[in-house]
Amino acid sequence: MEPSGRGGKGGKVRKRVCALDLGAARVGVAIDDELGLYAHARGVLDGRDTKALLRHLADMVEEDGVGRFLVGLPLDMKGGEGDAARKARLLAQRIADATGVEVELIDERLSTVQARRALAASEVHGKKARARIDEVSAATLLQAWLDARRE
Repeated sequence: MEPSGRGGKGGKVRKRVCALDLGAARVGVAIDDELGLYAHARGVLDGRDTKALLRHLADMVEEDGVGRFLVGLPLDMKGGEGDAARKARLLAQRIADATGVEVELIDERLSTVQARRALAASEVHGKKARARIDEVSAATLLQAWLDARRE
């Protein structure tokens, strides 16, 4: 199902898409713009407090009009699933239950590598890069998803 467009045909309000890069300590967050063309990093949330994370995501549904969450699925390089992928699937289900919106799992292989390259190209290094890697990874996942929908 494709998200409808904000201000699109028939005056329907477009639901926004939010990508999450799950980590044990931090969850990177990115959201698309109102036209659904570009991903924007939105910082990180505490990955250690699941209840607070779910509350924040439910608030995003209400405040930002999020109608779909993309959750990075950590696969190995051969496409297999390990413990991290199982945990991502469980959390994705909890997000769907807590927010009432669709949650789509997407392959996150190489997203961190791409995020590191993007930060380096922007001359962000060291502690600043480590602080932003999760949100940039989420934005990388979301941008790839948005680009695939346009093609």
